[in-house]
Amino acid sequence: MDFPILDLIDNELATDWLLNHFHPHGLKCPHCEAGVGEARCFRQTTTSQLPVYRCLLCDGIYNLYSSTVFQQKQLTPAQVVLLLRGIYQGESSAQLARELGLSRPTVHCIRHAIQANAQAMQPNSPVVDQQTETDEMFQNAGEKK
Repeated sequence: MDFPILDLIDNELATDWLLNHFHPHGLKCPHCEAGVGEARCFRQTTTSQLPVYRCLLCDGIYNLYSSTVFQQKQLTPAQVVLLLRGIYQGESSAQLARELGLSRPTVHCIRHAIQANAQAMQPNSPVVDQQTETDEMFQNAGEKK
């Protein structure tokens, strides 16, 4: 059963959450690193309803999704938050696409880009511990009810 969860989340709260997580030091121009205070909001995207800023120093154009996996994607902030949540929880691409009103190939492509970024951020050095605990991994293995 699919729930219309997209109708239950507020775009303004989702925008604030994304801003805090995508740009923890504040939204800046990706071209010259100038802050939003040195830019002007000159339009709003039609589909995602995000403000688009033009930098007064370098005339660069950017928005909340600039320099992220969601750059040039026409998703609302609520869709992005719920998509990230679904990917984190391991929901299938087909179910996420149905719940969020997106195509399955779009969700699949974004999922692979996020997973590739996560893989690239993994450390290359071996684990320094000589012992590993596995009790959590096999917590429910072999239980019968």
